[in-house]
Amino acid sequence: MQTRRRVLVKLSGGAFAGGQEFGFDRGALDQIGSELAEISRTGIETAVMVGGGNIFRGRTAEDWGIERAEADNIGTMATVVNSLILRGVLTAKAVEDVRVMTAIPMASVAEPYIRLRAIHHLEKGRLIIFAGGTGQPYVTTDYPAVQRALEIRAEAILVAKRGVNGVFTSDPNTDAGARRYRSVDYETVLRQNIRVMDQSAFILARDYGLPIYIFDFTQEHCLRRVIAGENVGTLIAPGVPVEPD
Repeated sequence: MQTRRRVLVKLSGGAFAGGQEFGFDRGALDQIGSELAEISRTGIETAVMVGGGNIFRGRTAEDWGIERAEADNIGTMATVVNSLILRGVLTAKAVEDVRVMTAIPMASVAEPYIRLRAIHHLEKGRLIIFAGGTGQPYVTTDYPAVQRALEIRAEAILVAKRGVNGVFTSDPNTDAGARRYRSVDYETVLRQNIRVMDQSAFILARDYGLPIYIFDFTQEHCLRRVIAGENVGTLIAPGVPVEPD
C-alpha cells in the first residue's frame, strides 16, 4: 500500500471493549490512543469513524423488542459516548487538538459535522472523530465511514478489526486451507459476498475508486505499518491483482 497523506480509520465499538463482549477495556483504549497518536504525529491527516457496539447492539434490541429505528437512535448515541471517551484518551496522550464532530446537533459536547470545516481541521493538523454515523437509522457505521472518507477527500479507509487480519479466500474458522488476500478487487469481494463490511459500503467505495485496507488492530504499530506499505492485511481497491498470500 502506498504512503497516504489523509486517511479515515474505521473503529468498531468492539475495539473499545477489548476481549469483552460489552463495555470498555483500559488496555484496548490505551492501544487505540497510542496507535492514533503515533500516525497523527507523523503528519498523516487523520479522521476516525467510531461504532457503538460495545454499548448497544442490534441483537440486544431484537431481544428486548425495540424497533429498528429506535434501536439505531440508541446506537447513534453510543457512538457519541465512544467518541468523547476516545477524545479524552487522545488528549491524555498529548495529542494537541482533537475535534469530535457529530451528525446530530449536540453543541454542548461536540461540533456539528460540516464538511468544509472538517477538511479545514485536517489541514490544520487536527485529529477528527466522527460520531453519529449519518444521523439516520437503518445504516451501520460502515456506510457512513465510506461517505465521510469521500467527503473529506481521504485517500483510503483503514478498517481496524479485532483478531481479523484481512480478507480470506474462504472462512478461516471452518476451512484450514483459507488463504489471506494480500490484495483483491471490489468485484471479487462483492461476487463472493464477503461480509467483513456492509456490501453497501463496498459498493459506494467501488463506485468512487476509494481503497479500503482491512487489518488486525491488535498488532503493535499496526496503523504505522499499514501506512508504510507493509503486508499486514488486505488491500481492496479497483484494478488491483487478486493475490492470496
